[in-house]
Amino acid sequence: MSDSVFIIAEAGVNHNGDPDLAIRLVDCAADAGADAVKFQTFVTDKLVTRAAKQAEYQTANLGTSEGQFEMLRKLELSPQAHHSLVEHCARRGIKFMSTAFDDPSIELLHGIGCTPWKIPSGEITNLPYLRKIGSFGQNIILSTGMATLGEVESALAALEGAGALRDRIAVLHCTTEYPAPFEEVNLRAMVSMGKTFGLRFGYSDHTAGLEVSIAAVALGASVIEKHFTMGKEMPGPDHTASLDPKELADLVRAIRHVESALGDGIKRPGVGERKNIVCVRKSIVAARPIKAGERLSFDNLTAKRPGTGISPMQWDGIVGKTAARDFGIDEEIAF
Repeated sequence: MSDSVFIIAEAGVNHNGDPDLAIRLVDCAADAGADAVKFQTFVTDKLVTRAAKQAEYQTANLGTSEGQFEMLRKLELSPQAHHSLVEHCARRGIKFMSTAFDDPSIELLHGIGCTPWKIPSGEITNLPYLRKIGSFGQNIILSTGMATLGEVESALAALEGAGALRDRIAVLHCTTEYPAPFEEVNLRAMVSMGKTFGLRFGYSDHTAGLEVSIAAVALGASVIEKHFTMGKEMPGPDHTASLDPKELADLVRAIRHVESALGDGIKRPGVGERKNIVCVRKSIVAARPIKAGERLSFDNLTAKRPGTGISPMQWDGIVGKTAARDFGIDEEIAF
C-alpha cells in the first residue's frame, strides 16, 4: 500500500452468488477509482452450523428467518469464479481482495496470491485462524468491530507470534451494525488504537452516507473500507446498507480531495496564495498630507492596501520618526 489512502470497495456478498454480477461489481469499483475491490470467500458448512441464526439486520433486510446456513449457501462463489475475478481485476487495474472465513478459503486465497489479508471482525478471537494468516508473513488489515482494546492486543500478539511483522499490519476501527448508528461510531477510538499499538489505522465504515469515512481520513486514516452495491433494492443481507455506484464514486473523489487538502502540516503560504499577498496585505501610508520635517504619528499615518510598502508590523519603528520629504494622502511612507 502507498502513502495515499487505500480505498477498499467492499463488494462482500452483494453479488448474490452470481459470478456475472460479481464481475459488474469489479467494473463499478474500478470506474469509481477505488484501489481494491473486496469479496468474501467461504465454504458454508465450514463457516456455520445449521443451527446458527441470522443477525437481526439480516432478518430485517431479507424478510425471512431462515438460518445463516441457508442464507450463506446461496452466496458462495466457486474457486473458478474467484480465478475469473482475479483475472478481471488485473484487466481493470484494480486489486482483488477477499476475506477468508475458513481454512479451505484461506488456502484458496493463498493459492491465488490474494494480499493484503483482510481479517474480519468476527475472526479476531479465532486463535487458529489468526495464527494461520500470520504464518504467511504478508500484509494484513485487521478489522476490530465488537472488540475491546485488550482483544485487539491479543489478536496482534497471535499474528506476530505466528510470523506477521508489525509494520505490515494495519488496524481498522469498525462498528459492527448495519447500518451503524452515528452515535455508536466512536471514531476517535480509531486514532487511539493507532497510537496505542503504533500501527497504521483506518476505518471499516458501516454507517449510512459518506461523511464518517471522510471524517476518518481527516483524522489520519490510511485505509477506508465501504460496502457498495449495484442496487440498494436488490435482495440480500447487505444491499440496503451499501453505497450505490454514484455514491461510491463520490466517496472516492471526496477522500482524494481531503487527503490532498491535508498537506504536510507545515504552516506557510501556498503557491496560489503568494500572488495575493500584495493585494490583501497593507502598507503604512499617509492618512493626510504630511510636510517634510513633520513628526510621524497616529494622527498622520494609517495602514491601507496594497502591501507594496512598509508593513504595518513595523509601525512602532516608524512612529516618532521625522518625514524626510512631503507625502501626499495615501502615499506609501518611505525613507
